[in-house]
Amino acid sequence: MSDPALRDATPADLPALLALEAQFPGDRMSARQYRRHLASPRARIRVAERDGTLAGASVLLFRAGSATARLYSLIVAPTRRGQGLGRQLLEDAESLARAHGCTRLRLEVRADNPAALALYERAGYLRIARLPGYYDDGGDGWRLEKPLRRHP
Repeated sequence: MSDPALRDATPADLPALLALEAQFPGDRMSARQYRRHLASPRARIRVAERDGTLAGASVLLFRAGSATARLYSLIVAPTRRGQGLGRQLLEDAESLARAHGCTRLRLEVRADNPAALALYERAGYLRIARLPGYYDDGGDGWRLEKPLRRHP
């Protein structure tokens, strides 16, 4: 198994991104959302390819005048979990946020997703707000945040 190649997504990745989303129940990003983010200067979509297939992706959003970036989505194919890909995508998002001049990264995660919560908390994210009924299906969430330190 090869190391994943991380790169910016292109419109040609849309079918693979949608196929990846289809593997998960609820709160999926639509083709329209992906197209909007692909065209936006305030968004970065990154994809991870492993062994010639799209194995994961992240969507990072920036707001004008804000020092806080938002990790809008981080997704790893179920068959690729446990291989460190989520951590690599998260570290990549943090690096991109720093390069954009951000000092904090914020995200929301389902309260019933212990694997994702563990990933974020191991990486230094703190729970800053409980979000009752946050998701479309009524599921609760957590807002997490991490200060981004500049690397020397």
